[in-house]
Amino acid sequence: MNKPVAVSEKALAEPVLVPDVTPRATAVGPAYIVLAGISFSHFLNDTMQSLIASVYPILKDAYALDYTQIGMITLAFQFTASLLQPLVGHFTDKKAQPFSLAIGMGFTFFGLLLLAGAHHYGIILIAASLVGLGSAVFHPESARIARLASGGRYGFAQSVFQLGGSFGTSMGPVLAALIVVPFGQHSIAWFSSIAGLAILILWRIGAWYKPQIVTKKAAVVERHPDAPTGRRVTIALAVLVALLFSKQLYVSSLSSYYIFYLIERFDVSTQAAQFYLFIFLAANAAGAFVGGPLGDRFGRKYVIWFSILGALPFTVALPYAGLLTSAVLSVFIGLIISSATPSIIVFAQELMPHRFGMISGLFFGFAFGIGGLGAAVLGKLADHTDIAFIYQLCAFLPAIGLLAVFLPKMPNHAH
Repeated sequence: MNKPVAVSEKALAEPVLVPDVTPRATAVGPAYIVLAGISFSHFLNDTMQSLIASVYPILKDAYALDYTQIGMITLAFQFTASLLQPLVGHFTDKKAQPFSLAIGMGFTFFGLLLLAGAHHYGIILIAASLVGLGSAVFHPESARIARLASGGRYGFAQSVFQLGGSFGTSMGPVLAALIVVPFGQHSIAWFSSIAGLAILILWRIGAWYKPQIVTKKAAVVERHPDAPTGRRVTIALAVLVALLFSKQLYVSSLSSYYIFYLIERFDVSTQAAQFYLFIFLAANAAGAFVGGPLGDRFGRKYVIWFSILGALPFTVALPYAGLLTSAVLSVFIGLIISSATPSIIVFAQELMPHRFGMISGLFFGFAFGIGGLGAAVLGKLADHTDIAFIYQLCAFLPAIGLLAVFLPKMPNHAH
């Protein structure tokens, strides 16, 4: 890992530089059309991804799967994304690939078609892996485009970007309830049209991105005198990873098994449970949108403190609540805990601005990987205990937010 650096306040107002590709010029303010386009593409991307978890009850009944096998589907999808995202980010740090987003969406397109026609468990795993591969290509470079279009409002741009993904994730259960449940597994193929639309939009964004790039040699960036030392940067990155672990594992427990929890405990229908999951995921989307601007205004460290640790009282109460109270608690949990994501990502980017793509890919990839691995482990545990025990156990994950005390103060108001 290269020696960490910090840049001056003037340099922080510029788009992040990468070794071989540098933005031609800095926009006076955010490029709202580009931000809207990349956020909408994120919405389409994550809508398709969320269909996988949303159709778990259908797949479980059709193929007589246990919870461990359900967790393995999540792992197949998210492990592919986790493994490849840092590699994609490292590659695009060296050479930008403006049209890679559209190409990556093609993997999602074929993954959905394969999932719609799958008749064996192994084919389902392959289809999930293809969708994960599309995600691995999409996230690092799209995060770079969002920052390039930010006009210096990095938290705001990251929140707009995250809003699209989070809202897309929340739409998966609704679309599954309205389309996949009534019409069956084969109706998943209809959503390949969404992938086609995303490919067109991302190709147009790539056309905007390409002229922003000019090849040149890497510039030497001097360390700011108030910047954290290499040891502090390493500690800070480890803390951010731990915080993302607590956040993402808890969200994964709800995304993967909340439907089963509601069905088993409250005897609701599959469609009703999917709408309750939508409520949580919609709150998750709203929290992600609010978190970035708050980090720009008050400092990312304070937002991280509040968003991780602040969810603890609600997560502890959830396993003991009734159906309606659980829905209300899930809204508070989603709003609070998801507001951490933009601040965590931007904080990590500011710690290592010379490795923007790699850091973005690493943290997005880690989020996917923790979600997938956690889903598999929790599924195995649920087979040996019950779903209610899972939420009693996961309720204390936000306590890891106490580690935020070890995050350093960033120079030049880069909190």
